[in-house]
Amino acid sequence: MWKRFHTPILAFLAANAGYRSVCKSIVMNRTPLFGTADVWVFGYGSLIFRAEFPFVERRVATIRGFSRRFWQRSPDHRGTPEAPGLVVTLIEDQASSVLGVAYRIAREQAYAVLTELDQRERAGYERAFVELEFSQAPFGHARALLYRARAENPGFLANADEQSIAEIVRGARGPSGDNASYVRQLAQALRELGADDRHVFTIERLLAETR
Repeated sequence: MWKRFHTPILAFLAANAGYRSVCKSIVMNRTPLFGTADVWVFGYGSLIFRAEFPFVERRVATIRGFSRRFWQRSPDHRGTPEAPGLVVTLIEDQASSVLGVAYRIAREQAYAVLTELDQRERAGYERAFVELEFSQAPFGHARALLYRARAENPGFLANADEQSIAEIVRGARGPSGDNASYVRQLAQALRELGADDRHVFTIERLLAETR
């Protein structure tokens, strides 16, 4: 089952409109976004290890031109409005690529799934389309939707170094659990995929060190 936002979180988001995702950039209605085709959704953070929605297929995939960074504050899942945690977003980086997981959502379920994802990712994230490359056979490309928190949203913490991030993460906790567990789960999931993400693994290591 999907986790719903607690009343204090909803009040916080209502008072801080900038945290809301710009999901209206893609009109949500009962018409499938991709016509008669199924929808691909790319996950690079918690969607890798916690996909709480029905899907037809799950495949390892890569997107190019981005890096994964713990630069987005989380007032609703891994923190609170008073003490936000930090979760990952994507920053443009033409020299890099991001390994993650692509989920194929059945056409007839796309509206319901994306409506729920809009709710889950509403604190600063917006939808975007990307071209992804499948990292396992059958190889190929697909157009996919992902959720990204851009620098313009008020929860964006630009250029934070790993030590500062670890200090914030260490003490943060929200409705979805403690922030440090998010880091550890993501790091483990990335290892299982075969990813080498220095940023994520450095924060994981710093959290394990004695303060």
